[in-house]
Amino acid sequence: MGLMGASFAKSIRKADAVLYGFDIHEPTLRFAREERVIDEIVTRENLGEIDILFLAVYPSQILSYMRKNARFLKPGAIVCDFCGVKGAIERELLPLCRENELVYIGGHPMAGKERWGYAYADDTLFENASMLLVPSETATNDHIEQIKGLCDLAGFGRVVCTTSNEHDKIIAYTSQLAHVVSGAYMKSETAEHHDGFSAGSYRDLTRVAKLNENMWTELFLKNRENLISEIDEVVLHLNEYREALAREDEELLKTLIREARERKERLG
Repeated sequence: MGLMGASFAKSIRKADAVLYGFDIHEPTLRFAREERVIDEIVTRENLGEIDILFLAVYPSQILSYMRKNARFLKPGAIVCDFCGVKGAIERELLPLCRENELVYIGGHPMAGKERWGYAYADDTLFENASMLLVPSETATNDHIEQIKGLCDLAGFGRVVCTTSNEHDKIIAYTSQLAHVVSGAYMKSETAEHHDGFSAGSYRDLTRVAKLNENMWTELFLKNRENLISEIDEVVLHLNEYREALAREDEELLKTLIREARERKERLG
């Protein structure tokens, strides 16, 4: 019942279903029950009643939870994680699901905030966002359509089915690299003196430096090869700008700026 799990529960509250929820923080569960975000609290005894299990926790917690509890889920239940990396999770979770006759579909909601926890959950968090799905061979079209139906109810504007390899490669660029660059940018001592000198560009570039270091350390490490490759690429292009400035090469600098602008205009 953190930011993602509680937001998802709130956004599908109108579904004709009983919503179960769990959180290690007991007051959070109490609030979720009192506010009718969930109907029941997940226990080992009622896990067998669940048709679809969404795992909106840290990568290590997903695997730990499933190792302990997969056998208590009923055969045919769908397991869908919300983890921001897919390959490392799929490699461990898929065999567990096969062994226990469960259906595994990886998921990654492309939405979030610079805050986390139940207090910041929002039933509009996923409006017009993309949901990435990585169906395994255990999933039929009917299973995928069930998840898509809940995504539509939650307000997602688009559901994209992909593979774990493609997901992790592209996410290293579109999400993880942006956080790394933002974090590195904030390390400049000049940041201490930005007040009164900064505007939209500073806010845009620094917004995603606000990270939960525990979760994002796990995500970065579990996708480290793809992320290292993207870091190397951006360092290469930063050095092109540096070289143009060092040589006072006006034409090269114009070319670099123009190429970036034209690509942004073409790709959006």
